[in-house]
Amino acid sequence: MADGAMTTTFLAVIGGASLLAVTARRLRPSDRLPSLEGWALADRGLGPGWTWLLLGGTIYTSYTFTAVPGLAYGNGAPAFFAVPYTVIVGPLAFVLLSRLWSVARRHGYVTAADFVRGRYGSPPLALVVALTGILATMPYLALQLLGIRAVLTAGGLYPRGATGDLVMVALFAGLAVATYRHGLRAPAVISALKAVAVFVSLTAVCWLVLRRFGGPGAVFEGAALRLGGTDAAHSPLLLTPEQQPAYATLALGSALALLMYPHVLTAGFAADGPRTLRRVSVGLPAWTALLALFGFLGIAALAAGVRAPEGGAEAAVPMLVDRLMPGPAAGLVLAAIVVGALVPAAVMSIAAATSFVRNVYVEYVHPTATPKRQVRIAKAVSLTAKLGAVAFVFGLRDQDAINLQLLGGVWILQVFPAVAVGLYTRWLHPRALLAGWAAGMTAGTFLVVREGFSPTVAVVPLGSGTGPPEVYAGLVALLLNLTVAVAGTAALRHLGVPGGADVTDLPPRPPIGRGPERGANHP
Repeated sequence: MADGAMTTTFLAVIGGASLLAVTARRLRPSDRLPSLEGWALADRGLGPGWTWLLLGGTIYTSYTFTAVPGLAYGNGAPAFFAVPYTVIVGPLAFVLLSRLWSVARRHGYVTAADFVRGRYGSPPLALVVALTGILATMPYLALQLLGIRAVLTAGGLYPRGATGDLVMVALFAGLAVATYRHGLRAPAVISALKAVAVFVSLTAVCWLVLRRFGGPGAVFEGAALRLGGTDAAHSPLLLTPEQQPAYATLALGSALALLMYPHVLTAGFAADGPRTLRRVSVGLPAWTALLALFGFLGIAALAAGVRAPEGGAEAAVPMLVDRLMPGPAAGLVLAAIVVGALVPAAVMSIAAATSFVRNVYVEYVHPTATPKRQVRIAKAVSLTAKLGAVAFVFGLRDQDAINLQLLGGVWILQVFPAVAVGLYTRWLHPRALLAGWAAGMTAGTFLVVREGFSPTVAVVPLGSGTGPPEVYAGLVALLLNLTVAVAGTAALRHLGVPGGADVTDLPPRPPIGRGPERGANHP
């Protein structure tokens, strides 16, 4: 059981997050009429500071801060693929997000599927992009709740039975109400508290770890011994040659997939200009350093002899915090991780609701829906998504959510050709892109399920006598997707099959130099 000081500090931080959410309406208030752009994107008015907080708080989720150290605790070196993966995200965001923002602002797009609809003139292609995003987002949203529950359980703050379930619902209820009323402004404001709490608390924990062990070398040496290593050259904390292809392809494939998730694009679209997004992209490595330190804490938990429950390695760092720190400080750290889940959870529910309204409801159910009605439907769908995530967590095993989120990463990667490649060329035919998407979805799902929900699959290298290396299944599916799309496009264009009309009028690459970029005349 948690002591009173820990509980008090924990509740104080959570209460502070709730109070901040209430003030969200003061963040760049608008006198415009209600619109989906205003509710879901904060009127595209967030400057560099707020965008950095929101985008970083959305990308680096609570479950990331528990799953990565948990994987390091159980498996050592492979867990750190998340560090190069998030390093790659920065340059990709620099190039892709700013260009996509420009065309989205010019045409009033609020989702990636909106762009696909305008770029290719293909409602079916836009529909599969939207549905893939929703399908990939829902288990990701549920994982935020699993991260909260793991933290609360490790800190002794999660009572057994129905009482613990009520604690989860109460934590999520404040977020749900704030998001319903203020849209994206609510998680944007909370992201400021998340950044301060996580950066401060992580610094304190790392300092305590280093003071206890005498330095990082002693931490890694102790962890290597506990994982069964015999010397520095044979440490389980080092990648073996067989692990390197999986490590590299996981990093690359995960980076490509991340920028296709609706919640990441929603946070990016809320910026006030492409220059803001480029500045923020340069600053994202600060969050990556945070992730690397969390991975280090997983190694420290192993070295300290923390015994996480079987199948619950994500609780290793919260248990280490509980062991090393006094009650108030431990309560602060645990609360910081919980607040870290609230930001991405809110943005995910907003993104899923916006995709549904714009690309399903308006496109196929009510094409003449007014902006006010679109906002009302989006609010209802956002609330339903949160309730669905809660029901998912309580109704299914944790492993089911993890398996579905793993599949979600493979699925969302299959929209990369239509969205990212479509930013730079109109040559690909929409029907071929649909065929490539179907091939990638089918192959990716089959490979992951066949391997027992492992993210990596064995492939046979041509002309090699060695054993087959393992690579990321999503990247294999993407290569098949692109092959089918290119071959199909060549065949359809040879047959003279016309594609849809392009109404995006993409601008040239935005300049990197200085110059005004804000306002209606500078999309």
